Order: sequence, then structure tokens, then C-alpha cells
Amino acid sequence: MISGNPQPYALTLDKFLRHAAKWHGSREVVTGSAPARTDYATLAERSNRLSGAFWALGLREGDHLATLAWNTQAHMECWYAAMGVGIVCHTLNPRLTADHLARMMHRAGNRVLAVSSGLAPLVQDLVAQCPAIEHVVMIDDGPASDAVPVVTGARLWHLADLLAEHGAPALWGGFDENAPAGLCFTSGTTGDPKGVTYTHRSNYLHTTHLLQADVMGLTCEDSVLVAVPMFHANGWGFPFAAPAVGAKLVLPGRDQDGASLAKLIAEEEVTVAAGVATVWLGLVDHLDAVGGELPSLKRLLLGGSAVPQALMDRLEQRLGVVVQTSWGMTELSPLGAMTPATAKTRVAARSGRPPMGVDLQLTDAEGTPLPDQRSGEGRLWVKGGSVVERYFGDDEKATDADGWFDTGDLATIDADGNLSITGRAKDLIKSGGEWINPAEIEAIIGNLPEIALVAVVGRAHEKWGERPVLIVEPRTGAEVSDEALLNALRGRVANWWLPDAIVRRAAMPLALTGKIDKMRLRADHG
Repeated sequence: MISGNPQPYALTLDKFLRHAAKWHGSREVVTGSAPARTDYATLAERSNRLSGAFWALGLREGDHLATLAWNTQAHMECWYAAMGVGIVCHTLNPRLTADHLARMMHRAGNRVLAVSSGLAPLVQDLVAQCPAIEHVVMIDDGPASDAVPVVTGARLWHLADLLAEHGAPALWGGFDENAPAGLCFTSGTTGDPKGVTYTHRSNYLHTTHLLQADVMGLTCEDSVLVAVPMFHANGWGFPFAAPAVGAKLVLPGRDQDGASLAKLIAEEEVTVAAGVATVWLGLVDHLDAVGGELPSLKRLLLGGSAVPQALMDRLEQRLGVVVQTSWGMTELSPLGAMTPATAKTRVAARSGRPPMGVDLQLTDAEGTPLPDQRSGEGRLWVKGGSVVERYFGDDEKATDADGWFDTGDLATIDADGNLSITGRAKDLIKSGGEWINPAEIEAIIGNLPEIALVAVVGRAHEKWGERPVLIVEPRTGAEVSDEALLNALRGRVANWWLPDAIVRRAAMPLALTGKIDKMRLRADHG
């Protein structure tokens, strides 16, 4: 007897935009800083024609398209144009240095780079370091004052010209749902950057996590402002979740100052907005300075860094919104937990509960699960269909024998299942939602002849979450100014990595192993 079975239906990401185009075709997609307005039906048609253009440039299924771009309609078109035909979208962070980005691009084998305007010096430097790049596509038109990059060894296209010359309809889908869809490196700030590959299936499942009622719970009635960059773990999944339900999608472009966001929220009647806390601090600072209200806004979704309780209270009171805090990682696609909008008690330290599809576990330092998961602090491990199993290019799995991924975070889980991150086993510093790697700063400063020992630790900061503090032990009899130390770093790390404070110690505290005692330094200077 034939048992029967459901239809095969590959969970590929093109289906989200195809659904939006068919059932919510007139719902708008708006770009703020370089004003553009379209709808899902038009965006789907342009994306599909752009797929044909990418084929004409020589990209094929499994190749990596690099994007160095802000949150815009054109960036969305590139995403779906690539993913629709099995090309992997490799998002790059414009806030990193060309050296960091080049390391990532060499490993990904990028041959085509799509870029936003306003990045000419970075693009020129990057292409010079990446001779494999054959085509550079300018996807956004900025102000007339924006320079156009001069690229040697690669052909420069403007998106309109590329579509006019090579745009052609393409067949979307038709490949395995486990095929890679996206590649995101962990900011290039952990020495050798680690790449996380997202498959069509993993991102499809992640979208179902986001849309659960106790998570983001978006609907077709929402107008969603995505202030989290699309190069941060796929924009937290909003470019998939919004079209999946037919929500209006509002993209700010490169302008995310308080005045620009206030104007955009008011004009587009935004109901839900997502981004790191520092973005919303700028918004309320602007409103306090000039006055005004944003009555359409109902919810703020925060992530990236721990949110001080005072800031969360200020946001809720000044904007009249519900703030939902969250926790996640690039390796999780990125959602790990979120506070429900209906939570009776709102505590900034809590990151909420995991959605269906993500499981959490606390262990001791040796990896043995705590007998009582709801009392005491432990090391946090994660498992799920949208959690990394193996880093890009690695032979070894990133999970243990039972499939658990070690986040490197310390956490507690209360009786109601609320996760609270209590610390990090890693030394990375998270500033404004971006990672800073102390080891790179330490390596540069440690090479100065005047320095005997050096360490960098994070110090709590009301606006940015954390900022780096540089601690040095000068060599006997040597002197070096603060400006000389900072000058040693300028041009070798991103400007926002530069330490906020420099401390000199006659003798660096050492642990029993002989290593610098960073725990003591954090207690003294953090």
C-alpha cells in the first residue's frame, strides 16, 4: 500500500519575494537617504532581471557575490537576484578597513563586487588588494558630491546600465534547499575572520522563528524600519521576514542620525523598528532637542549590545513604545532569544526566551550540562536548524558530538525561561553593536620599542555599550605619549577601534600562569 506524502517544496528564499509580489504586490519598499519608492511586485521583477545580468557577468550557482552596501532597495534587489539563482550573497561591512575586508574576499573567491555610493576610497583600496575582482557594480546613486571609484583591472558598472545591457528574466529556484545562500564573516575582528554560511533552508527556518507571535510577530499591517545593517547577519532576517508577511519595508540607507530617522518614521508611519540601542539613543536625543512625537511607532526591537535599564526606560517613556530586547550571534543567523512584546516585566538584563526551533543549554567550564538549568550561571550552548555546524572552509565541526555550539557566553536562565547574558568567555569588546578585537590592538602597541606589556579591556559605556581601554607597562626608563600610541594605531585599525582611555601601570598584574591578568584589569579599569 502506498502511504502517501506531501508535495516536495524546497525551502528556498526566492519564495518569500515571490509570495510578496503575488499576494502583497502593491505593498511598498521605501529607501530613505537616497529617496526611492517601489513595491514588492516591481522589486521582484527587477531582482529577477538582475539575476540574468549576474549570469552575464559570469556568476554561477555556488559563486559568491560580494556586497559592500547600506540598507537600500538596490541592496535588496542584489540579495534576491543572487539567491534566486543559487549565487551566494557575501555581505561586507563598510565600517571595516580594506585589509580586513580583503582577507574575507580572498577566502570567498569573490569576482563581482556590488557597492553603494559614498565608499569610493574604500572600494579603490579594496579592489587594489583583490585582483580577482572582475566587475564592480555601483548599485546606489548618492549625492552628486559622491566620488565614483576608480578601479584598475575591473570593469565599473552602474546598476541601470548593467540592467539595460544584460538584464534578462531568469528561472528562480530549482536547486537544493541546503544550498548556500549567504556568507557573513564575524566582522574580521577575531584575528583570522570566521565565515558563517547560511543555507536557504536555515534562513527559511530562521524566518519562521522571527515570525512567531512571541518573537517579532510581524504582520501585513506593519510598517517596519530596518536600522540594523543588512551586513549584520543578514539584517537580523528582516529582508526575508517582511516580504514573507507583506509588511511595508522601510530602509534608511546610510543616514541613520536622529533627525533622518524621526522624519522617516513619521512620513512612513513606521510601527516596528529594529536596531542597536545607540541608534535609538540618537533618535530620542533629537526629539528632546527639537520636540515632536512619533505616534505610529509601537515597538522597538533592540540587539547588538546589552541595554542599560535607564536607556530602556527612557526609550519606552519618551517614545511610548514597547521595547523588546534580544540576544543573538552571527553563528545563530542571528536570533537566539527575544523578550515577548507581552512580557509583564521588562528588564534590560533579560534577553528573553528562545523561539521554537532554537534550544539552549548551560554547562560548567568543562562542558558538562548543569543539573539544574534554571539556577546558577553556566556556559551557554545552542542547537537548532539555523545554528552553525561548521565554519566556512573548516574541516572540523564547530559543534560538540551532540550538535551543541559553544557560544563563549556566560548566562543564567530564570524559572520562566528568560535568558540573561552575564558575561563573555571571549575577550572581544562589543561597541555599538560592532566587535573590536583587543588582540589586534595589543599586537600593534606591543611592537613599539617603548612598551613592555600591553592589554586592552572593555569599559562600560552608556551610549556604546562598551569602549576599549588601552593599558600599557612602559619599558624601564622609556616614555611614550598618548598621541604616539594612538598614532601607531591610526590607519591600521578602524578609527572607531581607537581606545577611549590610556592607562599606564608600573607593573602589569599577572595570573598564576604568567599571562596578563585581564580579570584584574577589568576590575580595576573596566
